[in-house]
Amino acid sequence: MTTPKNAARAEVDRHAEALIRLSDRLHADPETAWEEHRAAAMVPELLDSAGFAVTPGYLGLDTAFYASFGDGPTRIALCAEYDALPGLGHACGHNLIAASSVGAALGLAAVADDAGLTVEVYGTPAEEGGGGKIELLDRGAFRDVDLAMMVHPAPVDVAEARPFAVSHSKVSYRGRSAHAAAYPEAGINAADAFTVAQVAIGLLRQQLPSSARVHGVVTHAGDAPNAIPEHATGRWYVRAETLSELAALEPRVMRAFEAGALATGCELTIEPESRPYAEFRADETALAAYRANALVLGREFAPDGTASRMNRASTDMGNVSQVVPAIHPYIGIGSLPALNHQREFAAHCVGGEAERALLDGAIALAWTGVDRAV
Repeated sequence: MTTPKNAARAEVDRHAEALIRLSDRLHADPETAWEEHRAAAMVPELLDSAGFAVTPGYLGLDTAFYASFGDGPTRIALCAEYDALPGLGHACGHNLIAASSVGAALGLAAVADDAGLTVEVYGTPAEEGGGGKIELLDRGAFRDVDLAMMVHPAPVDVAEARPFAVSHSKVSYRGRSAHAAAYPEAGINAADAFTVAQVAIGLLRQQLPSSARVHGVVTHAGDAPNAIPEHATGRWYVRAETLSELAALEPRVMRAFEAGALATGCELTIEPESRPYAEFRADETALAAYRANALVLGREFAPDGTASRMNRASTDMGNVSQVVPAIHPYIGIGSLPALNHQREFAAHCVGGEAERALLDGAIALAWTGVDRAV
């Protein structure tokens, strides 16, 4: 083991209690996309105390931040996600992502001068559907970075991210209210429009590629059973293997929503919630380094199977990977049978196995940053 790697690990270990405390605080106080004001202030506190230059409200995004340390020629970026899921809290473990990235940055800062590093931490809001990293990219973030990294909690360890490209849409129908018993013929039922659309999507799935995914929720569809719903809204995701496949698939799904409007006489509005997330392009050299470093730490990578499929989840880190070298490994927290986006998984994102994953992830990322510099 090289001296810089020993020093980086020692620095992560020195901050272990503070990193676990940060993760626990985030977990206990979940904030959803674009609302992560407390998290965006909390996450860079350790970095600030360690001498990082911290920029809050980075590039005009209130819940983003940027922190940097050193001035070496090799620029290593760590991405800290900290948004939670509506209604489920940190059921995807973004509290651990943020703490691991901060820990890796602290480890790399300890060897920045010797290894020739500039260490950068990007606080990236709104990964759960809002595309925070895409907004940051559009505003100039990540330019000329040599390697961007993060580690994501999962039931088991999987090194390579292979996420779907995905679009996120808000779908709204506008009809006309009326008394459902006395004057039903005067109403135009917005909830019925969603029923027609979902039936059409269900039938469409027979003709979609096996890898495609279409799923969503109706978030509002009326207020009283005796009043025909005037408004109905929902959020829908369409996923495909690549952005190009998504571009071909998405219009077919949108026609199902148009069918709902046509059948009921409602007005339809479809608004993108963000730019589409891209498929992931892994940097093979960095991926091999991460895998080797994780094995040294005693991590075990799972074979293909149900528990390992979290590496197919979509992420706006895919867009970052299209611009700069990047990796997005998954680290296991021993949650089985609980899987991501379940309440039971959120419960596993604190405590013994989660804490081990947090620190192992921080060290493995830091060591991978050292490998990129040498």
